[in-house]
Amino acid sequence: MKTEEIGIKTEFIKLDSLLKYAGLCMTGGEAKTLIEEGMVLFNGEVCTMRGKKVRPGDEVALGDTLLKITDK
Repeated sequence: MKTEEIGIKTEFIKLDSLLKYAGLCMTGGEAKTLIEEGMVLFNGEVCTMRGKKVRPGDEVALGDTLLKITDK
């Protein structure tokens, strides 16, 4: 699995926006579909809420990519 650190400068970022920001999806619609189909893991568990608030310290996985969220 490929691990990437993604820095955010705000308190949180919504899950669908994070997937676009990290370059794992091209559009919000694509992100929405992947999340609703249970393809995204949030801290090791399937998450189907596209508006889930992701904060520094959280981990999001899609396919073979693991995103570690930081505040840097």
